[in-house]
Amino acid sequence: MADRLVALSAPGIQAMEMTAMRRVTMMAALAVTLPVMAMAAETYSLPVEGMPQLAFGHPEQGPLLIGQIVWQLIIFGALVYIMAHVALPRVGAVIENRHNRINADLEAAQAAKIEADAAMAAHRAATEEARAAARASVAAALQSAQADSDAKSAALNARLAAQVAEAEASIEASRNSAMGALRGVAVDTTEALLAKLIGRSDRATVEAAVSRELTARGRA
Repeated sequence: MADRLVALSAPGIQAMEMTAMRRVTMMAALAVTLPVMAMAAETYSLPVEGMPQLAFGHPEQGPLLIGQIVWQLIIFGALVYIMAHVALPRVGAVIENRHNRINADLEAAQAAKIEADAAMAAHRAATEEARAAARASVAAALQSAQADSDAKSAALNARLAAQVAEAEASIEASRNSAMGALRGVAVDTTEALLAKLIGRSDRATVEAAVSRELTARGRA
């Protein structure tokens, strides 16, 4: 696109410069021709019919007009030579310098754009890498926290299970002790009642009866 703009702008500038030079040349030729022709129209003694500026057959004005035309052609040729070999080459050099400067600016802009695109791509890559590292770090932290939580939960469950087993063992020991005491109280009470009621008692028989009764009640 930049090359297209340069290709479109340089010929347009050159055409404008050439048009300006043509106008300057024509104005210079007219500036030389008109005063001379006016002077020629006023420097004769014999009357001239028609247009005095074109009276080439007049005995006085005709030779003067021819000499003026010759000098006009010489001056016009000199102006054309000066324009072609002095003015226009300078204009062309200016146009070429502008063209080269525009190309250099466009190349610098293109290089800057390429550098900016590379910097943007590097920034995007670094951002994506940082995001990936952050996601990996978060995942590792979550995994570590989950493992730590699982370990603590397992330790707590083991400690609670040990405490429950210890409590159950203590309860079972207390129950057995209480049942032993209850068995003794029941035997002693039964034996005392039998002694008062019938005047005698058999401890072995009483203990066997108490054991059967406790077993029947699920308290053995």
